[in-house]
Amino acid sequence: MQIAIVLYDRFTALDAVGPYETLGRLPGADTVFVAERTGPVRTDTGNLALTADRTLADVPSPDIVVVPGGPGQSARMDDAALLDWLRAADATSTWTTSVCTGSLLLGAAGLLRGRRATSHWLALDHLASLGAEPTGERVVTDGKYVTAAGVSSGIDMGLTLLGRIAGDETAQAVQLLTEYDPQPPYDAGSPQKAPAHLVEKLRADSRPYLR
Repeated sequence: MQIAIVLYDRFTALDAVGPYETLGRLPGADTVFVAERTGPVRTDTGNLALTADRTLADVPSPDIVVVPGGPGQSARMDDAALLDWLRAADATSTWTTSVCTGSLLLGAAGLLRGRRATSHWLALDHLASLGAEPTGERVVTDGKYVTAAGVSSGIDMGLTLLGRIAGDETAQAVQLLTEYDPQPPYDAGSPQKAPAHLVEKLRADSRPYLR
């Protein structure tokens, strides 16, 4: 089984690495990072890069597609090469997935019309304009489409799909191996729980970057 994790300039690192560390441990899987060109692809901070070893054209029909989000997603909403590849890969994929605002790219490719989906809470409202039905859930499965909410939820998405493919025990073993046992020091991980002034500040700061 081939898993293709898509990279583009200014993606968010954990969006890609979370699924890589969980779903990528699927026994026998070949996990590849793909981009329009091979070589290092910088994350949203500019301080870290992941290496794309294959181009999109090199990987025409992966079994699983993973699309991370990040600030760079906005500039890719009209990227014909990427959107055409997503449509073509989706035509033969077993699973098509996203993390964070990666779901907006799936929506821009026309893959989420009429489907339930999620995204980062700051971008959730944009899914409706792309034909999807937004939900506030952390991981949403609708047919072969699995979308995850913001950033860290890509770990949950990876484990969820790993369990569907390889069974609960395999997913539990990976969760244990990675010691994924969240005990956050603050209960501020959603807009419903965080201080209202922080929610509003982040909403205001994000407006120039989301569409």
